[in-house]
Amino acid sequence: MKTVMIVDDTRDTVGMVKKLLESEGYKTMDAYNGKEALDLLKKVQVKPDLVLLDMFMPEMSGREVCERIRKDDDLRDLKVAFFTVAAFRGQGRQMLRDLDVLDYIVKPFDVDDLLRRIRRMLGK
Repeated sequence: MKTVMIVDDTRDTVGMVKKLLESEGYKTMDAYNGKEALDLLKKVQVKPDLVLLDMFMPEMSGREVCERIRKDDDLRDLKVAFFTVAAFRGQGRQMLRDLDVLDYIVKPFDVDDLLRRIRRMLGK
């Protein structure tokens, strides 16, 4: 069973995605800000198979969380995808490549598209 970590400062988004993924047979972990996500990732013995990371959060952006993940020997190989309200173009797409981000999902998202992308990222 694959595990997806959902990181978003909007509790409704976390709750909706969590319910959706669990109904599809995924295990979930959740965090509501970047610091909480990093603390949880360092604490758990079994790392998630995918981190869905909100790009725009107070205190620590998704980009900063991803940068810290990539610099951490224990976390750097995690699969990461961004949730965002904005589409990436030009330099934004280069930033995704530089951070080895698998994909980005624009909010609000289509449920079928979200599930299809998660399956693809997890190789299902």
